[in-house]
Amino acid sequence: MTQTFDIAVIGAGMAGATAAAFLSASKRVVLIEAEEVAGYHTTGRSAAIWIQNYGPPDVRELTRLSRAFYETPPAGFSDASLIRQRPVLLLARESQRADLDAALATGEGIRRISVAEAHMLVPALRPGYLASAALEEDAFDMDVAAIHQGFLRMLRANGGALALRNRAQRIERHGDVWSIDTSAGETVLAPVLVNAAGAWGDGVAALAGALPLGLRPCRRTAAMVDPSPFDVSNWPLICDVNEEWYARPEARTRLMVSPADATPSYPHDVQPEEIDVAIGIDRMQQALDITVRRVEHSWAGLRTFTPDGSLAFGWDPTVAGFFWCVGQGGYGIQTAPAAGRFVADLILGREPEAAAALVPVVAPGRFGCTRSR
Repeated sequence: MTQTFDIAVIGAGMAGATAAAFLSASKRVVLIEAEEVAGYHTTGRSAAIWIQNYGPPDVRELTRLSRAFYETPPAGFSDASLIRQRPVLLLARESQRADLDAALATGEGIRRISVAEAHMLVPALRPGYLASAALEEDAFDMDVAAIHQGFLRMLRANGGALALRNRAQRIERHGDVWSIDTSAGETVLAPVLVNAAGAWGDGVAALAGALPLGLRPCRRTAAMVDPSPFDVSNWPLICDVNEEWYARPEARTRLMVSPADATPSYPHDVQPEEIDVAIGIDRMQQALDITVRRVEHSWAGLRTFTPDGSLAFGWDPTVAGFFWCVGQGGYGIQTAPAAGRFVADLILGREPEAAAALVPVVAPGRFGCTRSR
């Protein structure tokens, strides 16, 4: 079967879903996904929190611009509340005092708090562990599943198509039109191809004849434990100031723990390594007096970065009609609404208004001087 669209987006995770949703308001869009469900890999394994001071400057700007959407989503976007306030507590050991000072000097809305205040927020803190602390109060949990489904709902409401179980196998450009043959025997024709394939982004580029950006998939591990006898439901997210580990309440009675690992990997259905789970729990237990009798559940996901750590949104500098939407790393959920609108503006030739200054910063052509065939 052959179907024709204005725009084909490859990858139905958060990046692809948001781009497709905003584009579908004025164009006929198809969202092509290799897996049986949308968001199976990174998006479906993300325990996201909106933190203004997380990520490089371009990420922080799109995070700021996404806030209003999360606070007041469009009518019909979701039946569930998208956000819940969750402060971030930064911990510093004696050797990390200077690092905490730097975070306070460069961050917005972060204030220093006393060690006693930190113990009031997290009674499980071990005496003597903490030398200094800071609190970012203006942060919030995000319901990733509700947000992702909300953007897919927008796509469908605008007449867009979601093509699951359709792995792109051959991508060719004939004149001004892309021809995408999929594993389901479908052929999609569209003048514009958006590469939102995450860890698989360089692979999609190769199929289309574009040079790779040098994307770096990195494994991130998490484990769920029982923090009894502590009631953690109202605890902040607890994070080492150098992000050597973090923990946050989950499902009101459980604690998610991560070693904040960023192990270089490759595009695949990544699984947790026992050593990473053990490292995360050990680092947490050095700070918190919590006995872990068993790991209830553990998982891993891929966070994919560009060579310089910033986003890559823009037209390929050499391949016509090929648009990059990759490199979200661990920031894809918190930036999603503004990033999706930004991508749609660039593709449709509109001025991205509040985010206009980011256009050269995130342009994929910035890697051109180091790329070779």
